[in-house]
Amino acid sequence: MAISLFEHQKDAIEKLGSGSILCGGVGSGKSRTAIAYYFLKECEGKMKINGSGGYAPMKNPKDLYIITTARKRDTLEWEQECCPFLLSTDSEVTSGADVVVDSWNNIQKYKNVKNAFFIFDEQRVVGSGVWVSSFLKIVQNNKWILLTATPGDSWLDYIPVFIANGFYKNRTEFIKRHVVYSSFSKYPKVDRYIEVGRLIRLRNQTTVNMHFQKQTTAHDKTIITDFDKVKFNIAMVNRWNPYEEKPIRDISELCYIMRRIVNSDASRKSAIIELLSLHPKIIVFYNFNYELNILTELAKEPSFTYSQWNGHKHEQIPSSESWLYFVQYFAGAEAWNCIETNCIVFYSQSYSYKTMIQAAGRIDRLNTPYSDLYYYYLRSNSIIDMAIQKALVNKRNFNEHRFLNI
Repeated sequence: MAISLFEHQKDAIEKLGSGSILCGGVGSGKSRTAIAYYFLKECEGKMKINGSGGYAPMKNPKDLYIITTARKRDTLEWEQECCPFLLSTDSEVTSGADVVVDSWNNIQKYKNVKNAFFIFDEQRVVGSGVWVSSFLKIVQNNKWILLTATPGDSWLDYIPVFIANGFYKNRTEFIKRHVVYSSFSKYPKVDRYIEVGRLIRLRNQTTVNMHFQKQTTAHDKTIITDFDKVKFNIAMVNRWNPYEEKPIRDISELCYIMRRIVNSDASRKSAIIELLSLHPKIIVFYNFNYELNILTELAKEPSFTYSQWNGHKHEQIPSSESWLYFVQYFAGAEAWNCIETNCIVFYSQSYSYKTMIQAAGRIDRLNTPYSDLYYYYLRSNSIIDMAIQKALVNKRNFNEHRFLNI
């Protein structure tokens, strides 16, 4: 058997160790790199790489557990990555070690596993919830690495990994040593961090970055759409919900209503229809159910082939020559890939910068046949759309309270 590895993947394999964070942009080949590290370094196997070398079974086999997203588990993407190494979730086929692929939702099932190797895919160990406690239990008795395309936004995000590596006993010790909270906030708000030099050293010690030169060129295009200014002002100024004919109760509902007015405008449907004349296969990312209703009605009118992936339906990409694929951000912004098209339309923007980056990466893969990738952002000149855009450009998440100066 043989595999192909790019130079940045081979460099990463040499730098990785148990407890490392493998950090690479979307489409950089982290999955293949992680499996190769497990097979070549942890289990001491041999593999023909880029035409050289030969195959030898693992000298020190360990069972492999891959904790990933539900979608990546269900679409069997990890099984495909395992095949060249003669590894499989089928116990009758796999060679030398059992392989388990499961979602983060089921991580508690593996708290008592020992002497295995874990790959934690798409970083979820942030905060102090059940996933984090299960993660910390698992790493006490097993070797492991963690994969991410979007490293932590703050030092608090690194606490579970720092604890897992033995740098701190628990979250309390980290906070006492490094965190100074604001004295004038109604809720715990970090004012500043201390001993930042130590934190930087620990991060550099645990993080292995995959640097590679992309072979694709991204073309980002913003399409300005219209919106009902009268209805928008009624909601904004009078705090009135025009859809339910009642007062708006809070900030979240106000932002939701403003976005619904903006996102429901017919000009967005027209923009997608025009783009279909340029790109016969389009992935469309959206946020809300009312947007999906608009999109499915759009697809029915001229009889476009379409399918969808969201919390209700898990349909595959159509196999026709022309199609629309509607994907809800929360359900499908990460952990899958598509090399059948080079076009994504963002029907509306996500509040999260990370989510937007992850979503864009669905077509930016190492094995894509396209050299040019096209990203279209539908955006109005309303204050809500402009504020979201400003936050994303500054690589921040949009905050509703900050937007309304509350």
